[in-house]
Amino acid sequence: MGFFSKLMKGLTKTKESFINDVKTVLLGYAKIDDDMYDDLEAVMLTSDIGMETTDYLLDKIREGVNAKEIKEGKDVVPYLEKCIVELLEENDEPQRDWSGQTEVIFIVGVNGVGKTTTIGKLANYYRKQGKSVMLAAGDTFRAAASEQLTIWAQRNDVPIIKHQEGADAAAVVFDATASAKARGMDVLLVDTAGRLHTKSNLMEELRKMARVAGRNIEGAPQETLLVLDATTGQNAVSQAKLFGQVVPLTGVVLTKLDGTAKGGIILSIKRELGVPVRWVGVGEGIDDLRPFDAAQFADALFEKNVEKRKQEEE
Repeated sequence: MGFFSKLMKGLTKTKESFINDVKTVLLGYAKIDDDMYDDLEAVMLTSDIGMETTDYLLDKIREGVNAKEIKEGKDVVPYLEKCIVELLEENDEPQRDWSGQTEVIFIVGVNGVGKTTTIGKLANYYRKQGKSVMLAAGDTFRAAASEQLTIWAQRNDVPIIKHQEGADAAAVVFDATASAKARGMDVLLVDTAGRLHTKSNLMEELRKMARVAGRNIEGAPQETLLVLDATTGQNAVSQAKLFGQVVPLTGVVLTKLDGTAKGGIILSIKRELGVPVRWVGVGEGIDDLRPFDAAQFADALFEKNVEKRKQEEE
């Protein structure tokens, strides 16, 4: 099964709890009125899209009605699809070009969202793109974190820089950036401690790690990616807001889209945080993490251009 097929399958629960319910609501209305908007609002909120994003989408629908682009209920879903794609693509930036120096990518997030697994899958992806990859075990706080990362390094046949448990995370980053630069590595993926309850310590540790990285490689870290678990719904948005206060985020990695009816959370992340979703995960396999494509996501959610998408996979 190709990635689009997995994405479409993974979004089944979201489609059932969001898109299909929207269609059901619209069947009950011959004309567009306040009751229809109320029912649409209820569907969106129960789909865990969140109040702010729900208000945004309803306002867009009202704009479509006023502009005569929506004349009856059946026009709402295609219009909604267009709005969703526009929202996800708004102010988005393409994946960074390789500048010729080592690309340092910090991976942040609370414990349990799959940071280590995400790093392993990113390493696999970049390796298949022909990039040389190194890992840095910057989470020196959690027991066994470096051991888990070492397993992924071995699995991907890439080098790893690590210190003993409890060591200074910034020292790990210093050694890793120096080594990556000396060896001409394309990508350095840095694991970080997943602590929000000691927010001030986390902030200072991340800032120190970033400063140290920049000493050896100019502009590092070029990316700071926040890993979020889609199954947590609006809690993921709360986590993202807290991390956004701690460290400047360049993107989000949204995992476990295949096991949830809360895939609409991707809209809340974009709307409320203004941070692009860079990667999405739709399975346990090592190849089940891919760069996010807004149009592809919309096609999978609304089941459009299915044959064309499947042909592109072949």
